[in-house]
Amino acid sequence: MTSIRPRLGVVLLGNCLAAAAVQRRRVETFFVEAEQPSAALRAELDQRRLAPRSVALGLPRASVTVKPLDLPPVDGDLRDMVRFELERHLPFPSEDAAFDFVSLPGTGTPPAGAPGARQVLLVAADRRIVDTALRIAEEARLRARSLTVAAHDLVALAERPRRGQIVWLHRSGDVVDVLLLAGPALVLSRSLPAADDGVVADEVRRSFAVTRWRGCDAIWVSGDAPPPGTPADTPLSALGAPITEPPWTPRAQRLLAAAGEGPRGALTLALAVATAGRVRPLDLIPPALRARRLSRRQAVTAGLVAATVLLGLGALLVPDYRQSRRLDAINARVSRLDPEVKAVEAVQRELERKRKLLATIESVETSAIRTLPVLRELTDLLPSDAWLTMLSVDTKGVELTGQASAASALIPLLENSPRLERVEFASPVTRGRDKEQFRIRAAWEGGLVAAMSTLAAAGPGTLPPAGAPASPGAARGTTPPAPTAPTAATPRPNRAPGQ
Repeated sequence: MTSIRPRLGVVLLGNCLAAAAVQRRRVETFFVEAEQPSAALRAELDQRRLAPRSVALGLPRASVTVKPLDLPPVDGDLRDMVRFELERHLPFPSEDAAFDFVSLPGTGTPPAGAPGARQVLLVAADRRIVDTALRIAEEARLRARSLTVAAHDLVALAERPRRGQIVWLHRSGDVVDVLLLAGPALVLSRSLPAADDGVVADEVRRSFAVTRWRGCDAIWVSGDAPPPGTPADTPLSALGAPITEPPWTPRAQRLLAAAGEGPRGALTLALAVATAGRVRPLDLIPPALRARRLSRRQAVTAGLVAATVLLGLGALLVPDYRQSRRLDAINARVSRLDPEVKAVEAVQRELERKRKLLATIESVETSAIRTLPVLRELTDLLPSDAWLTMLSVDTKGVELTGQASAASALIPLLENSPRLERVEFASPVTRGRDKEQFRIRAAWEGGLVAAMSTLAAAGPGTLPPAGAPASPGAARGTTPPAPTAPTAATPRPNRAPGQ
């Protein structure tokens, strides 16, 4: 887990430094009195195992000039107008001044004869005082993040009223710091030497003339002063306002209770400087060291630019995001259908395999030599006095070997067959005792496939059982030979071959 670095506040009180470090619920307060305050401050931090990187510096109220200024109602840069007025209001050369200002709210009685005039609260310090404070931080290896009047940061510890005129008296040692608040805004501060309450009350009345107040609504007392008593116990009651302690915030009460031993007024100032907000009004730190802060116009412009960039990115990314969501939904549906698709593809593959098998079978049946239909055809064509001793069937045609009374008469009979063509004797006819031995060759009409198709359309022939002819033509019955192999003829019953 990333550790939170402590917030360090240091108040320069003459030859003494009052320091306070706040880290979550840890509170460390101490004083540094040495000829080399920077080295002593660093030693104290190392001894207490505190490792801050930056420090908020607080100046005593007596070392700065705080005055309200009335500016004429003219157009121009407000800071340039304040710079022009510095020479008339500072006890040191304005060229050596570090200053800051805030606009004051419209409280009190407006100045006579200056309608529309603007009033600001000016804080200025000699450059040497500012350089001394910054040098202490630099030599202690700390980065100065603010340089304010320590008493002005007290308002960060109290509940700020929304309205009303408040006088805050804070005693620290032999000095009383006077803060005049109009609601939550600081309108004036003064530093008075420690004196009795009567002198303080008189100085407060003089301050009313500067702020144009007729009186105040409350008086807060803090620091080294004793707790407020009854109104009759102090001359401050003559101001006509209740005297109480400041309404500390819960966090301020916890910090004050955890503070170490020492003068209460100085420790309260150190805690206020350490815990005040990051953006502090009336900050005397040089512009080169000041954290960059956006003006209201710059913040609005930056916000508009950021909104435009976000809208542009949204316009670019939202359609892609929607398309991605749509594609994811489609992919999910496809994934759900994937088993069914695979099953259909398997059926298609099986169907294609069977279709190829059927085509192969049909092609085999079409191109194969069908011996039985050939024998049936020859049985019908040959006369009853013709015998076959050998029948050879192949892809080119048929070859018949046998005996007949008139071998030459067989040629026209076979030529009349629609399945045979180019019928001719393969060898000369040989004359026996009463028969002629022949050898006839014939080709398939239109090729083997056409001839077999014709035979298939005419119907397959049947082979008669041995010793019994299946038809009248079976008297010349023959035994079907195997393809391309000679087949011996079966003699007719009760007749010997050659009779």
